[in-house]
Amino acid sequence: MLDLRRRQFITLLGGAAAWPLAARAQQPPIPVIGFLGSGSEDAYRKFVSAFRQGLNESGHVESQSVKIEYRWADGQYDRMPGLAAELAQLQVTAIIVGSLPAALAAKAATSKIPIVFVSGDDPVKFGLVTSLNRPGGNVTGISFLSPDLEAKRIQLLRDLVPNANHFAVLINPTFPGAEVRTKSTRDAAAALGLQLDVINSSNEAELEKVFKDLAEQRNSALLVSSDPFFNSRRDWIAALAMRHEVAAIYFSRDFALAGGLISYGASISDAFYQAGIYAGRIVKGEKPSDLPVLQPTKFELVINIKTARALGLAVPDRLLALADEVIE
Repeated sequence: MLDLRRRQFITLLGGAAAWPLAARAQQPPIPVIGFLGSGSEDAYRKFVSAFRQGLNESGHVESQSVKIEYRWADGQYDRMPGLAAELAQLQVTAIIVGSLPAALAAKAATSKIPIVFVSGDDPVKFGLVTSLNRPGGNVTGISFLSPDLEAKRIQLLRDLVPNANHFAVLINPTFPGAEVRTKSTRDAAAALGLQLDVINSSNEAELEKVFKDLAEQRNSALLVSSDPFFNSRRDWIAALAMRHEVAAIYFSRDFALAGGLISYGASISDAFYQAGIYAGRIVKGEKPSDLPVLQPTKFELVINIKTARALGLAVPDRLLALADEVIE
């Protein structure tokens, strides 16, 4: 009788010890978010941090309540389809993409997995969504509509370099939105009565030649169009412009921080923050079709006074008053 009770007690104790294991086995797996960056991991470091902040605000913490699978294209757009397909095959809960090429690749890879894009292009024009308010399908995100900003950049560049006798725009011809950028920039320049040369470049060797040629023409002013390839090489591009004494305006404040003369554009970090919030809402069950495409409300004009002095430029007081940040 005593042995029977002892066996019953041991069986009960063993069953109680197994309860936590059984409970853990029944817990659902942690959701996985795919993150496809068009540039390098280093170039996206600040944007990933902003994305995590938005994700945290929506109630999710990386490696605790959600996992993130990262893929980096390093500015090579031909790698996008393969990387997007990898994330789709993992059956992630959502895919976050950081540019138009990445968004197009992700949309081609899956029609079911939710996609949240951060892009400087019109998502309706490129077929990502049906409309901004009612995206439809599995795609939504944040759109800068960057081409509409080119007119402002051209105006700022002319105000900063009024005596320039040669204006040019740098375009990456392999970028899907290159044609739209070219047209919008040409139209903006024409409205100001400026002749504008369009310079194409999609690799580092071509970039070297671009700045060398501009230096030989003397008194040149350059607009660098928004593009992940250029952004991933912003330190090098800003250094090239300084070395060859080319006054240039850029689309992101990170160029000015790297020594570029002036930048104007939407806050990319803020856009990735918003993408993080959208990602968190999707993880909780909301559908991309119910989340309208957002447009930025925060724009940044940054002027690097140190670079202006090195180029022999006097920054007008009016521009200094308009600047959100002045780098001494």
